[in-house]
Amino acid sequence: MTIDPKNKNHLSKNDRQGLYRTIFLRRDVRAQFLPDPIPAAVLSRVLHAAHHAPSVGFMQPWNFILIKSKSIRKHLHEAFTKAHEEAADMFPEEKRETYRALKLEGILESPLNICITCDRERTGSTVIGRTHNPAMDTYSTVCAVQNLWLAARAEGLGIGWVSIFSERRLKEILELPDRVVPIAYLCIGKVSHFQKKPELETAGWLPRLPLEELIRFDTWETTNKADPTLLEQIERDTSFPKESIR
Repeated sequence: MTIDPKNKNHLSKNDRQGLYRTIFLRRDVRAQFLPDPIPAAVLSRVLHAAHHAPSVGFMQPWNFILIKSKSIRKHLHEAFTKAHEEAADMFPEEKRETYRALKLEGILESPLNICITCDRERTGSTVIGRTHNPAMDTYSTVCAVQNLWLAARAEGLGIGWVSIFSERRLKEILELPDRVVPIAYLCIGKVSHFQKKPELETAGWLPRLPLEELIRFDTWETTNKADPTLLEQIERDTSFPKESIR
């Protein structure tokens, strides 16, 4: 990492560009995994990045369960398949065929699975910043997920988040204590390629929403444009992601 010599609080232009490239090139990978093992040095860096995520009250509630066992992953794949079949019937009839055609996991294909968990008793019952919002430990763990995902992309590794599980069954298979909850089940490994766009966007499942339509000022019900200059800039910057990944 290099610092901008003109402003010591800024990263250099190249480092900023690298950060934005990593963010905009991140993808949820399902079908492009290669069998190659992840070098220990690379995996160590990615896990260190995850462990340096922000956490409320510095509670660091996460654990990282690394799953290589074929038999355990077979049980997990069976649990996914059952939940996946149940989920298909929950969608409107016109979307079920599209849903069933989507590849939504790489449990068996990826060389490594990682379950990131949250220990809800890690630092006791009273935690700075969690006194009035008990969910802050789970939110903190999600920050570790994001750190791991971005670090993995920077290292050329793909990650796919598998969320279609019965939590009860997932906890049974991984033998999690009652106080520990699974936050993210991730498939990780080298990939043949990364998709240009998110797969669900390409498949026409949902479009990316315009950022300017998601911003409100001061309160939810505020209707006046409190900062029209910002909104105009956001509209002009719709090409920013594309420019950043060139």
